[in-house]
Amino acid sequence: MTSPQPSSPSPLSRRGLIASAGAAGLLASVGAPAVAAVPAARRRSAALVVHNSRVFSGVKGSAPAQAVAVGRDGKILAVGSDASLKRYIGRDTQVVDGRGGTVMSGIHDGHAHPMDAANRSLRPSLAGAEQTVEELQKTLTGFLKDSAEQEPDGWLVVEDWNPVGLLPRGTAPHHSMLDALPTRRPIALRGGDGHNLWANQRALDIAKITASTPDPVGGKIVKGADGKPTGVLKDDAQPLVSRHIPEPDEAQLADAAAKTLAEAAASGITTFMEAVVGRGELKLYQRLAESGRLLQRIVPALRIETDQTKDPAAAVAYAKALRKDFGDVRGLRFGTVKVFLDGVIEYPAQTAALLKPYLDKDGKPTDHRGDLYVSSADYGRLTAAFNKEGWQMHAHAIGDRAVRTSLDGYAYALRTTRARGLRNTTAHLQLVDPADLPRFAELGVIPCMQLQWATRNVWTMDALLPYIGADRHRLLYPARSLERCGARLSGGSDWPVDPLQVWNQVRTAVDRSGAEGEGDLYRAKEGLGRSSALLMHTAGTARQLRMDHFTGTVETGKSADLVLLDRDVTRCPVAEISSAEVRLTLTGGTVVHDAESTAGRAAAARTTRAAAGPRPTAQAAVHGGRHASCGCG
Repeated sequence: MTSPQPSSPSPLSRRGLIASAGAAGLLASVGAPAVAAVPAARRRSAALVVHNSRVFSGVKGSAPAQAVAVGRDGKILAVGSDASLKRYIGRDTQVVDGRGGTVMSGIHDGHAHPMDAANRSLRPSLAGAEQTVEELQKTLTGFLKDSAEQEPDGWLVVEDWNPVGLLPRGTAPHHSMLDALPTRRPIALRGGDGHNLWANQRALDIAKITASTPDPVGGKIVKGADGKPTGVLKDDAQPLVSRHIPEPDEAQLADAAAKTLAEAAASGITTFMEAVVGRGELKLYQRLAESGRLLQRIVPALRIETDQTKDPAAAVAYAKALRKDFGDVRGLRFGTVKVFLDGVIEYPAQTAALLKPYLDKDGKPTDHRGDLYVSSADYGRLTAAFNKEGWQMHAHAIGDRAVRTSLDGYAYALRTTRARGLRNTTAHLQLVDPADLPRFAELGVIPCMQLQWATRNVWTMDALLPYIGADRHRLLYPARSLERCGARLSGGSDWPVDPLQVWNQVRTAVDRSGAEGEGDLYRAKEGLGRSSALLMHTAGTARQLRMDHFTGTVETGKSADLVLLDRDVTRCPVAEISSAEVRLTLTGGTVVHDAESTAGRAAAARTTRAAAGPRPTAQAAVHGGRHASCGCG
């Protein structure tokens, strides 16, 4: 693994680059006092002290504390009362009044797609809107006019299309609706759930998709009653079209990525697990690191394609080759691979793998149990091969059959390798069979959950309840059940499948309603306590990412990955956690967000605008994010 320290932020906060041991030159360049100039007698003074706050340490049984001192080595120097930490304040110590807000570990996001968020930001978005065909055509015509210089052959790619958003309800998308637009350009609407793409006939022609084109493994070309493609492609059929779409300019994408990471820092995120990574994403991170714009620690989860799962030795060699090529990039921590075991459960996709069949709209059983992309035997052999090399697995598993497949695979690997402590992970866990709940603790498997989805809305009710029935519906997102069975929860956002709303995400884990819910989703049964919700997004995810030995809690000697909030989220009404604002974010003692700086205000404003928009598609949620070449999951 490479160094966990992030690259230097740019531009620098008004408080300066306060803790990186190698920051003297950068500090001097902006007129701040250089670390090297501090007299020996005062070297134990802190670089930064936050006082008059409530410290949520994340450590069981820790004494109440109001202040934190950050050392000049980027580590936490002391935690305690305001009075006890006064001795760490020197003439050049930055002193911040916490104004009664919470100081806590930075948020560690255990499943997100920040580079995909950057990519999406360069294209027009439908923001998950529900529209009639006429309204949609009017919106798309506006996008065409905005890029009229790209006629007649430039692609119009639109993000965050809602696959169930055509009104009236039940209207099925068809390429003819896009063909009616006043253009000859190829058009692709990319579902915000990442599992659906809608193309016009020009795009289908470019991709050479016809009635005789077979479905690829793990994907589906939707066809009408006449046997011809409708223009909708699911899961691994999406690359048939998307591979023909030109990539954005590298410099432009890097600039967008830098803004994306600044927004994440403004939300309090100090670590990401990038949940689908290939060579392209790694090159982008390399570019950000080299230009000093990588603000978080990144754990790249290298995607292992479905066909690669059948050849574990080749898959391991592939992952090692990427680590060899990019292992020296500062801020990247290798050691994780990602596999898709199924798709999504909501209608109309219904590609998540279930133990019992889906129901039809009238509640009657069908013969469809979804799609399992990798068998338990293949997943077990793959897991064993990677675990022997010290790598951990990260499985996308939405349906209960996919969840069981992941656990069966992990059990096989444990029997054959006896390698413990690697913290293999299963992500999403929308539906888990009760018999499998104790297995997480028994096998040492981390459940990484995206609990902002655990709310009562159109996606959990209209698009789900009729198709799985009330009994299974009551099992959705079993967070407290897993906790009661001894599992160690971790949290993630799956951004940009959902907007990045970190604190609403924490709040929803508690009340199962969130800021936008239409009622709670089984709060009495599955809602977490407030401390559990905070811990799963800090210490819990640090543990998932095998970083808990140096981050995730506020303790002396640990890395100063910290956030200062504008309120006390440990005591305020639960509903008010959603609107918490981040005043200061530090990664390794380096200020990566200062809400009082010009750059910080801009990043926070972008985050607020994104969170205020309509929820992305058919699932503002669900899930998995972009599949295949699209990126999320």
